[in-house]
Amino acid sequence: MKDRQRKAFAREHIALVFQHYHLLDDLTVAENIELPLSYRDVPGSQRKARVADLLDRFGIVAKRDLFPRQLSGGQQQMVAVARAIVTRPRLLLADEPTGALHSSQGEMIMDLLTELNRAGTTIVQVTHNPEYAARGNRRCELFDGWLRP
Repeated sequence: MKDRQRKAFAREHIALVFQHYHLLDDLTVAENIELPLSYRDVPGSQRKARVADLLDRFGIVAKRDLFPRQLSGGQQQMVAVARAIVTRPRLLLADEPTGALHSSQGEMIMDLLTELNRAGTTIVQVTHNPEYAARGNRRCELFDGWLRP
């Protein structure tokens, strides 16, 4: 696959949830969530509708016009997850997506990931939480950088 094709494939089919959020400080919550859709041919009205749906689903409608620095770590993590799934990716790579969340928020995110997986999204999640790891269809353990059998 050529570089251009690889980039297009990644843009259209892969989403990331970073452990340290990587939200853009100069964009509001709603703008951060909408950003990945602006790189695709998604009409503005559809982008706004998807963002509104996710703001409601995550219970952060009141935060839509705030900037990341005005949010707690858990709220920033929720925005990061919403930003990743707004594109409806085929592959979701998630690095500790529940690390900054309290237990009820963590359960909500895990339920969401389960739902996405059942709908056909492949999810690769890194976690230190054994309960969350056990919810996966397949589990691989790393120890000192090596894959354990």
